[in-house]
Amino acid sequence: MGNDKKELKVSFFSQKKYTCPACDAVFRKEEPLSGSGRLIAGELTEELHRLYEPSVKYGELYPLAYQATVCPECWFASMDSDFSALPDKNRGVVWNHREQRVIDTELVFPGIDFHKPRGLAEGAASQYLVLRCYEYYDTDISPTIKQGLAALRAAWLLDEMDRKTPNQHYDWLAILFRRKAQFLYNEAIRKEQNGQETLSGINTFGPDTDKNYAYEGVLYLAAYLRYKYGPSGDPEQRKNSLEDARRTIARIFGMGKISKGKPGPFMEHARKIYDDINKELNETAL
Repeated sequence: MGNDKKELKVSFFSQKKYTCPACDAVFRKEEPLSGSGRLIAGELTEELHRLYEPSVKYGELYPLAYQATVCPECWFASMDSDFSALPDKNRGVVWNHREQRVIDTELVFPGIDFHKPRGLAEGAASQYLVLRCYEYYDTDISPTIKQGLAALRAAWLLDEMDRKTPNQHYDWLAILFRRKAQFLYNEAIRKEQNGQETLSGINTFGPDTDKNYAYEGVLYLAAYLRYKYGPSGDPEQRKNSLEDARRTIARIFGMGKISKGKPGPFMEHARKIYDDINKELNETAL
């Protein structure tokens, strides 16, 4: 029994100890286990999200639920590489905001507990907290694109929550997070182009954990999200938005041949979205 239980573990608490830069709490982070057939890769969605087939032995696994580093005491959160890099000038601010941060998060995700192994709710909440907490970082670590990543990952985890427990408005929340991601991805590109914020402060653009689609992935998602979730009420605004999205995604095709960073499925998605945008623009022009 003991050995069987050990084999069925899907995560573990690492030996590495973290010290929260806001409240000085010391904790260990939960990490996912991936070997022994736990993760069975499925399709790659248009949002560059890797789906996984349920394992007969381990069931459904969600690697994204473990990505964010969250202090279990004050709920300060970030990507793992940035957790200890919180600027000293903002440590007091993060601490002072702790109560409101917890209250706001529990309104959306009631009953979560970061002292225990994470479920889908803790995973989605952790990404929401990352989205909030990058406002405390300086521009040299590329907070805007990291907020966009967190918003998109939160949406993916909310999709799973909606699938498992429908009619709880998780689908509506997922759309809100995608709209937020749309703004943040396009804002990150705008800031990078005008020199307000570099994109060099992020080690991997993801957006998921299985592959890094680099800067081309950022361009693709900025265009894709604008097409799907950008302004749509005013026809002229919609037209201008789509034309900008088309220019953005066209840059992908000018960056060289398919490579490890741009595999076939990614380029197929990019081509399809480019064609879909063209189709809508042509129909609008008629």
